[in-house]
Amino acid sequence: MISYDKLISRKVQDIQPSGIRKFFDILDEMRGVISLTVGQPDFVTPLHIRQKGIQALEEGRTYYTSNIGLVELREEIAHYLERRFQLNYDPYSEILVTVGGSEALDLCIRTLVEPGDEVIVIEPSFVCYRPLTILAEGKPVVITTKEENQFKLTPEELEGAITEKTKLVIMTFPSNPTGAIMERHDLEKIAEVVRKHDLIVASDEIYAELTYGKRHVSFTSLPGMKERSVLIGGFSKAFAMTGWRMGYACAPSAIAEQMNKIHQYAVMCSPTVSQYAAIEAMKNGDADIEYMRNAYDMRRQYIVSRLRGMGIDCFMPQGAFYVFPNISRFGLSSEEFASRLLFEKKVAVVPGPAFGEQGEGFVRMSYAYAYDHIMEAMNRLEEFVKELEHKAD
Repeated sequence: MISYDKLISRKVQDIQPSGIRKFFDILDEMRGVISLTVGQPDFVTPLHIRQKGIQALEEGRTYYTSNIGLVELREEIAHYLERRFQLNYDPYSEILVTVGGSEALDLCIRTLVEPGDEVIVIEPSFVCYRPLTILAEGKPVVITTKEENQFKLTPEELEGAITEKTKLVIMTFPSNPTGAIMERHDLEKIAEVVRKHDLIVASDEIYAELTYGKRHVSFTSLPGMKERSVLIGGFSKAFAMTGWRMGYACAPSAIAEQMNKIHQYAVMCSPTVSQYAAIEAMKNGDADIEYMRNAYDMRRQYIVSRLRGMGIDCFMPQGAFYVFPNISRFGLSSEEFASRLLFEKKVAVVPGPAFGEQGEGFVRMSYAYAYDHIMEAMNRLEEFVKELEHKAD
């Protein structure tokens, strides 16, 4: 018998599977479940974008592209970032097209982190930051944001986590799972700390287009921060292009060049057909963004209203498409609450600890689903809450 335990890297074996996928996988074995688990838009990729992908196939554009992506796409990304967020990146040396934002994050971390380097991770947060840091042999140092601070990172929290080994800070605003945003005055205080300690920031801004009432401010737009930041962006959330697997990283040329080394050996290039579709998204997708954001805004207000009507405390998200309600008053762990809701009412949500240990007492619900879908999920949740309260009485 082969002992695979001895063959497989201990580092990989020790990493826990994604808490999001755990519940998502259960759904394959159940019928009649309403899922609020995955951050995937219910919208189909806009027709004009799909047509460009189809056209690329029909014209036989199925070859490799340059490792860093089609020149036209990089130029359009640069134009888009300048138009939408007043950012200036050189498309020929500072932009790398990747296989989704996840690859961009992986490339960033592996390029910058050496064994023993400390990487500050802001939690609750997307599930990949800690595992990717560990795979790069870095040490994750967690800062837990607080509900009373609207889940924002404070300069005092950042200052308290920094040591002589700190190299990288991973920030993700708008935030998955909390929906928190950082406004300019918030970011300026963080930038002061970053300058003081000569750090670099990986700014995951995949939800930049999904803010409500206030325009997104990119961390890299602050004075001196472009030179010490890697901006992570993508097409999945704003343009409903999850399956196209398209993302990008913007970084100083010295960093982008090194990131591309890993990229070219690992994946060669991003999918060619997807790149042609992405060009169309960058050029002509502004109206699509507005339409989908308005729809998410309606769902956001509805789901928070319903949750609060049930007596569930819930921070009003200001970005992304998730709510992170506090369910601690029911006396159940996040895992127990989510499991019982799934098996008793067939509504799937994600336990808060999937996004960091301090997510205990919360669950994440995505409102990237159709309005009717969310309405039925809330009706079932309300029944569940009433039954819990009745038993407690």
